Amino acid sequence: MTEELFREDSYLQSCEATVTAAGEGDIVLDRTVFYPMGGGQPGDTGLLRAADGREVAIANCYKDRDSGDHLHIPAEGAPALAVGDTVTAEVDWQRRHRLMRMHTCLHLLCALVDAPVTGGSVGEARSRLDFDLESSPDKEALGAELNRLIAEDHPVSFTWISDEELDANPDLVRTMSVQPPRGAGKVRVIDVDGVDLQPCGGTHVKATGEIGRVRVGKIEKKGRMNRRINVHLEE
Repeated sequence: MTEELFREDSYLQSCEATVTAAGEGDIVLDRTVFYPMGGGQPGDTGLLRAADGREVAIANCYKDRDSGDHLHIPAEGAPALAVGDTVTAEVDWQRRHRLMRMHTCLHLLCALVDAPVTGGSVGEARSRLDFDLESSPDKEALGAELNRLIAEDHPVSFTWISDEELDANPDLVRTMSVQPPRGAGKVRVIDVDGVDLQPCGGTHVKATGEIGRVRVGKIEKKGRMNRRINVHLEE
């Protein structure tokens, strides 16, 4: 199982690692800073720098749910690595940080819309959440509330709870389509102080002020009880 360093520190941009498997089209490391695609958040991109100077561009990262290994997907034409090679794994930090800002923003959106979440997607400049709603909220008012929570600079932290604690507090889970993974003995919970508390394995900023100003885009009707709310970074 790949050690997931980003779970404890989303700001860690690089780490030393050893190649434990190198199959056709993927590379497995013993530890990594690369977030694997999941929970609506894309997998990280970046580089693996070998000690002899080889640079392997990584185009995506997935997690094998059976083994717990992270599959780092090399870009086309990247040089090969072998089991036992030592590398420095470096994420594309500019891209990662934008995803962290957007993912944290979606937690604020989730707190402001009083309805279960039916789906979502985190992007670098635009993200969305789908809600089990019959009517659309006021776009301008929602945008103002989002930016108020951002400007208030609420601290963002995390803790771990047991599967049993999660089962005893089902209201923590806001998503209808995706349930937090159980079976590992603990579940990661993100706490936006005074605003939102829910299980989440994604990467987040340390305080809401780091998100920057956002704009609520289209609010789309995707069904009688489904409203899709799009949010954009203003920069």
